[in-house]
Amino acid sequence: MTEPDWLTWARELQAIAQTGLAFTRDPYDRERYETLRLLAARAMAAHTDGNVQRIVDLFAGEQGYATPKVDVRAAAFRDGRILLVRELVDAGRWTLPGGWADVNLTGAENVAKEVMEEAGYTTRAVKLAAAWDRTRQGHPPSPFSCLKLFYLCEITGGTASDSLETQGAAFFGPDEIPDDLSLGRVLPGQIQRMFEHFRHPELPTDFD
Repeated sequence: MTEPDWLTWARELQAIAQTGLAFTRDPYDRERYETLRLLAARAMAAHTDGNVQRIVDLFAGEQGYATPKVDVRAAAFRDGRILLVRELVDAGRWTLPGGWADVNLTGAENVAKEVMEEAGYTTRAVKLAAAWDRTRQGHPPSPFSCLKLFYLCEITGGTASDSLETQGAAFFGPDEIPDDLSLGRVLPGQIQRMFEHFRHPELPTDFD
């Protein structure tokens, strides 16, 4: 999946506007950066079914120097099978447990928290298997740049349970991965790569 040029340009315009608004003290420059943010929102709205004002409000919620968001995903295995959960917000599609990283927690702490909240298992991160740019991986288009961190995790306890965000947790072999994956969160090739890291822990961390 190739990202359209208009999305790349609109995202970059938004990042320039956000960073400019964070540092400028000139009221005229502030007005220019706000106009630039509006142009980015209009570009996105023109190519999607989005509302311009809603996109502006989404962008306005991002403050400070523009950096990629960080998403963490857990590749937790039991008896050679990988843990997946059903995402309620994505029509019950399957994904690796995970989500946006919280402040004041390390990547490993974040991923352990996500597994507990979404699947009910306690885990320990044992390896950073991959640090991938979301766009370069071929996920569906997104308004923001994102770095995705995939951790191999050891299950140390707990039992399967649902959450406010998920309903259903199960383990799958490499030939059993469901077709209805939440592609905004995880891709089939990424899951298969986690199996390779599980089988060959000496593999270096994947990146880019």
